Amino acid sequence: MNAPSLRPAKLADAIAEHVQQMILEGSLRPGERLLSERELSAKLDVSRPSLREALDKLIAAGLLTTNAQGVAHVSNQIGKSLRDPLIQLMDTPEARLDCLELRAEMEAAAAAFAAERASPVDREAITRCFAAMVAAHEAQDVDEIARTDAEFHFAIYEASHNLMMLHFMRSIEGILRSNVYLNRKNLYEHRREKDSQLREHQAIYDAIMAGEAEAARAAARLHMTTAMRTQREIQEAERRLEASIRRLARGDIVAPRRRGAAEV
Repeated sequence: MNAPSLRPAKLADAIAEHVQQMILEGSLRPGERLLSERELSAKLDVSRPSLREALDKLIAAGLLTTNAQGVAHVSNQIGKSLRDPLIQLMDTPEARLDCLELRAEMEAAAAAFAAERASPVDREAITRCFAAMVAAHEAQDVDEIARTDAEFHFAIYEASHNLMMLHFMRSIEGILRSNVYLNRKNLYEHRREKDSQLREHQAIYDAIMAGEAEAARAAARLHMTTAMRTQREIQEAERRLEASIRRLARGDIVAPRRRGAAEV
């Protein structure tokens, strides 16, 4: 299906505003490649000179970039100021808990908003993500479980239709899909009941599909509370292991005691 035809007084400005709004709403994401000028002009039903003028405006605004071949991409710099200072921070056990605490609040609100605001298109996207997660659990593929888990939660953020929330979470998407991706694997592998994670997601999904905002909020909060409890158990186990390793390594740095010699 072609995009709506754009025919205002100043065509280039309208094209630029259309693409800018798609970036703002999260429909176009940092790093995504746009169609060629020929294909894009046909999709939007506009002339190539008007399209080129619009793209130049967006490039000047820092929203798009072009490579040596002239291919346009959504700028990776969008939201980067929120990502860079956090990358190193997320490498500590304490920061992983901080990230889960943040997610607990954000995801509870996002789930409630999604239950109230999700469009039919949003609901289809969430359903696809949930079905992929179920398939990953059935296959017991830990990597795929972690990936589909992240996709499910990002689909809910998009369905919240809160632009500030969506762009804040997208601004730290790299962190959530790297450290938190590994964290999701860790959390799943350390769960006493592996199926409990899927049941928690099922409760979130069911509440959103039913349009029950408070039930969605409660289900998301319970899911994150369980994740935080598991993360604390993991950290405690890691601390005990590290202490044991240090005791074993003591012999590498302590001089052997001589038999009959007085300690100095």
